[in-house]
Amino acid sequence: MYLMDTCAFIWYIETGSRLPKAVREIINNSENIYLSQATLWEIAIKQTIGKIDITMTSFELEDRCGKEKITILPLKCEYFERIKSLPLIHRDPFDRIIIATALEERLTLLTNDSNIIKYDGVKTLW
Repeated sequence: MYLMDTCAFIWYIETGSRLPKAVREIINNSENIYLSQATLWEIAIKQTIGKIDITMTSFELEDRCGKEKITILPLKCEYFERIKSLPLIHRDPFDRIIIATALEERLTLLTNDSNIIKYDGVKTLW
């Protein structure tokens, strides 16, 4: 069971060519791929401030997840509580909620973020 971080999701929907082959194969062949609802929120903010060129709406991204069999996990209070116990290695709020989600749901995080692997207990792949 895997949770995609925001970069992994963006690179996947942009053709997947920037993802390592092993990560692409996991996403394409696993029935247990998840995405935090916070990723859609982060993409919307980055679209608004011009930090990414994705033109798909949140509705289209949600539809794409359905077609790709990626399950969107809604935000839960358990994740917010877990954030309180995380060390301040990573200060990005979106990454912190994704880390908390991975920990609470016991998911392996598909990420290349070198700060995330510094967290105890977070399983990562990439």
